[in-house]
Amino acid sequence: MILRPATRADLPAVLALLADEDRVVDPASMPVTAAYERAFADIEADPRNEVLVLVDGALVVGCLQATYIPGLGRGGAERALIEAVRIRADRRGGGLGRELMERAVARARARGCALVQLTSNKDRMAAHRFYASLGFARSHDGFKLSL
Repeated sequence: MILRPATRADLPAVLALLADEDRVVDPASMPVTAAYERAFADIEADPRNEVLVLVDGALVVGCLQATYIPGLGRGGAERALIEAVRIRADRRGGGLGRELMERAVARARARGCALVQLTSNKDRMAAHRFYASLGFARSHDGFKLSL
C-alpha cells in the first residue's frame, strides 16, 4: 500500500469514497463540479492542507484530509486536524483504516505536531471504537454551526 498526497486525477475516487461510506461508488459516476475543482486546487496549493490517498496498485482504497493548524497552545506547536477518513466499503476489516491513520499520525509527528485531533459523527459508533483503539481519547465535545 502506498500513502501519498492526492492528485487531481484521484479526485473522482476521493469523491466516490466520500459519497457513500456503506457501498462502493464508481468514481466514473461522480460529477466533478467547479466547486470541487476549486476546493481541491485550494487544498493542493496550501502547505497546511493535504488530501492523502491510500493506494493499492491503481485503486484508491482510502482517503483523509489533514489540516495543520498553528497555535499558541502546547508551546506554539502545530496540531493536525484529520477529517473525511474513508476506506472503500469492500476493503474494510483488513486493517487498511488502521494503516491509513497510523501513517497520517506519523506524518503529523514528523512535521512536529504536538497533537492530532479529529471529529466523528455521534452516530458512527464503530468509528468511535476504531479511533479509541488507535489511542484517541474523547476529551472535548465539538460543536458545529452550518452556514
